[in-house]
Amino acid sequence: MLKVKRALISVSDKEGITDFARELVSMGVEIISTGGTKKAFKDAGIAAIDISDLTGFPEMLDGRVKTLHPKVHGGLLALRENAEHMKTIEEHGIKTIDMVVINLYPFKQVIKKPGISIEDVIENIDIGGPSMIRSGAKNAQSVAVLTDKADYAKVLSEMKSGGVTPETLNYLRVKAYKTTADYDAYISNYLETRLLGGNGISDRIIISADKKQEMRYGENPHQKAAFYVFPDFPETGPGNCEQLHGKELSFNNIFDMDAAMNIVKPFEEPAAVVVKHANPCGAALGKDITDAYVKAYEADPVSAYGGICALNRKCTKGIADRVEKMFMEVIIAPDFDDDALAILKNKKNIRIMKCGELKRSTGRGIQFMDIRKVTGGLLVQEPDLLEMDNTTIKTATKKAPDAAQLKDMKFAWTICKYVKSNAIVIAKDGVAVGIGPGQTNRVGAMAIAIKNAGEKAVGAALASDAYFPFKDNVEAAAAAGITSIIQPGGSIRDADSIACADEKGIAMVFTGVRHFKH
Repeated sequence: MLKVKRALISVSDKEGITDFARELVSMGVEIISTGGTKKAFKDAGIAAIDISDLTGFPEMLDGRVKTLHPKVHGGLLALRENAEHMKTIEEHGIKTIDMVVINLYPFKQVIKKPGISIEDVIENIDIGGPSMIRSGAKNAQSVAVLTDKADYAKVLSEMKSGGVTPETLNYLRVKAYKTTADYDAYISNYLETRLLGGNGISDRIIISADKKQEMRYGENPHQKAAFYVFPDFPETGPGNCEQLHGKELSFNNIFDMDAAMNIVKPFEEPAAVVVKHANPCGAALGKDITDAYVKAYEADPVSAYGGICALNRKCTKGIADRVEKMFMEVIIAPDFDDDALAILKNKKNIRIMKCGELKRSTGRGIQFMDIRKVTGGLLVQEPDLLEMDNTTIKTATKKAPDAAQLKDMKFAWTICKYVKSNAIVIAKDGVAVGIGPGQTNRVGAMAIAIKNAGEKAVGAALASDAYFPFKDNVEAAAAAGITSIIQPGGSIRDADSIACADEKGIAMVFTGVRHFKH
């Protein structure tokens, strides 16, 4: 059990610190402090020794040097059970320090200031704080290292009961090293992006994320899981949604939410999607958001059962009336009309998620990358942000698509990007009427999409995430009544597919870009 006699306190975030220090003083703890923290104690009537009085040196170099001194680090690092250590610090007039309370310069907040100079950024990189944290953590059985105000109450409680326990000291030690690791990761990633133009594909990547939620289980009940988020991430995603109703989100809910939100983000028009197992089973544009939802749901009502719905407009009463009559796991929208929210809250189990403005981001750095784990490593790539507007399409057939066909092609191509490969999407009048996801061959994906579309395939547009290796795909599309096709092209048998499309009177365009999604 650690008995605390002397504490060094230096914090940027001063919330709760005077109450904590007052409790320490009441237990006979001597407090050493610096700068703004010392002033806060003085204003609160709390006695504290100035760091300069401890070291015998004034703060210097605009405050860059104040705690980097043997009387600080010797007091933290001396092994209490080592007689030579204790003799040495006594000879040099160094007193042991049993507690350090540190939170670091607010680097993460500072870099968000518009137009901040690199010089100001550098000045907000803490040196003394991480050094004291690491010194205290190295000697953690003799020094309590507090880096989080959430731990103040726990430590005070243990001190009042006889001392800080070894278990708590180990917990604080681990947290201390995670604090400095996170701080350094944030700094190095920011500077790599700003100074070197880094895009996340570098010799070494450092990922730091905070646990937002511990899950009841993962994909399956026997798997432990948690949800981690990048702090202050600017793009709208599951991590910055507000839950308005319903039971705790599951691992699979969050994964599917991400897919659903990404699908509706690109559209300026009212758009709705229903996702199941990370694939859209229905997606639509509408004259308004209620119209879009109805079309998306009716595209495949069987698969929509137990699905995740995302909207890119405020959820209306008209949508809520329909959702109330079915089983939906999650509904996500920028906001909810009051009467819609009242109706949806009648359903005990539905999770209602308010996402606010659907922000998209093209930021650089590791937190913006597509990261996937493989055994023993990570695969890192840029996210697939390429859209048809940025692609030069080429009409491959004698017949060119008309304006209506081109509009459906663009919609189908956009949805296809978010469907697991091999992927086929059939769209008509702004509705994905047939989706064939995640098959091991394109013929299988085509068959599923055509079956799901049924009679709605007549006059529809078809999108494929990769080229047609054979003309059999075009033949199947023609037999279903499809009149336009958009695909990357690039097969050695493109000529066969083009000739077949010409024969069947199908307009086919090549994008030159594929959208594999594994």
